[in-house]
Amino acid sequence: MNSTSDIYVWVWLPNTTVPVPAGRLREGAEGQLSFDYGRRYLQRSNAVSLAPTLPLSDQTFGPTGSMGIPGAIRDASPDAWGRRVVQYQVTGDRGNQSDTGDLEESTYLLNSGSNRFGAIDFQRSATDYVPRNVGAAPLETLMNAADIVEAGDDLPFELERALLSGTAMGGARPKSIIVDDGREYIAKFTASNDHFPVVGAEAASMFLAEKAGLNVALTRVEKVLGRTVLLVERFDRTDEGGRILAMSALTLTGLDELQARSGSYVDFLDALRNNGAPAGTASELFARVAFNMMISNSDDHLRNHAALWNGVRAALSPAYDLSPMRRSGETASQAIAYDRNGTKRNNLSDLISVCSLYDLTKNEANTIVARIEDVIREYWTEAADFGKLTNADKRLLWGRQFLNPGTLYGFQSW
Repeated sequence: MNSTSDIYVWVWLPNTTVPVPAGRLREGAEGQLSFDYGRRYLQRSNAVSLAPTLPLSDQTFGPTGSMGIPGAIRDASPDAWGRRVVQYQVTGDRGNQSDTGDLEESTYLLNSGSNRFGAIDFQRSATDYVPRNVGAAPLETLMNAADIVEAGDDLPFELERALLSGTAMGGARPKSIIVDDGREYIAKFTASNDHFPVVGAEAASMFLAEKAGLNVALTRVEKVLGRTVLLVERFDRTDEGGRILAMSALTLTGLDELQARSGSYVDFLDALRNNGAPAGTASELFARVAFNMMISNSDDHLRNHAALWNGVRAALSPAYDLSPMRRSGETASQAIAYDRNGTKRNNLSDLISVCSLYDLTKNEANTIVARIEDVIREYWTEAADFGKLTNADKRLLWGRQFLNPGTLYGFQSW
């Protein structure tokens, strides 16, 4: 018999534009959620697993580690920013002091927007799909609403509804989803209290990554109310209106949040290989590590990498969240290791020394790293203009975040 607390998981199957019920989440002790595929779903000729960690079967999949929910499901749940907005809407709590751990996970699943990461959504019904979406709002409206939540002030109902679209996306910073010319974008806003050009620096980084030949999400930049907004085109949507199953590197490696920084790029690469990743994946991931080093992105944890899934093969998603972090000296570390010995030091020479883990020779690794360095030097001014960075921003970032001497120490391009 179905429980009134059951949550039904709906999925957009490959090459379709309408979701179907795939299974349900059942609540156990202390709010723990377990997942079962539905019998009728398993009988479908076109059924695919929601993730490699949730293979098609009649077994019950319990929570991943300490998360209280299977990792592949947690990937579609709100993260820090979305949880703040949901808590605001559900409880009326305001500001950064709100403890988003006060609400049950089911509350976040059922009160966040339906246009979420990947190709699943959550409903109370197994037969009727009712999306929790709102109409498009101008960027100015969305930015005003984000500012009010950041400040902990009262949010008018119409602004509260405007923010719903961004609640199901990951990350801690203000964001929303917009549609422009039939394409969906994640809009990342400059916070009103930013003292570091977070959004502009990320925009410049995405520009440089594309120039360096990395597979990167398409981006553009707008100025709204005098502040920078980064628009990142979604890679988990199709031109026909379908959705693509996706999972974080954290999920693919089978780790939970508490283990996130003990994982590594090599663990992620192993998991991709074990799930049919195409040729070229290893060298692409190596190039991303090198690029993250060269822009001082030390927030490159396992939720900031993802894989796309078609039920048969996992493929490295386009790069996203390439965000330079504050850095004052020449010593820095990556969020996760890039070898099997826990090495995280932000240094290209160290990375090249373990290039065989990425199926590369030393010459091939040197060529990749030199190419990226050359691109950053050649296109820095153009990238800074793309990110609408000021001259002061450029002086702050160059040689500190971008191509810090500590990163380059011991590496000589040739």
